Amino acid sequence: MEHEAIFWFRCPHAETLYRSLSPEMAEELHPRSRAECFMEGRDVLVLKVHARDCAALRASLNMWLRLVNVADEMQALASPGGEERS
Repeated sequence: MEHEAIFWFRCPHAETLYRSLSPEMAEELHPRSRAECFMEGRDVLVLKVHARDCAALRASLNMWLRLVNVADEMQALASPGGEERS
């Protein structure tokens, strides 16, 4: 049974997040899961994670959501003012 999770991230810097995640997508080699990300319009990043089983889905989601969070935090630090978001 295939499992899937889809997340939509709407923000003004979605394209920057996409460019941050793209190199990781190209190097991803997991036998039990796969992920893809793409843009919907200019301000929505879509992350889709597919896995063979629930444990693989959970592990993959932990990794990808953490990477999205880190990229978002780095964007906040790099933006004028460098303020953290809550």
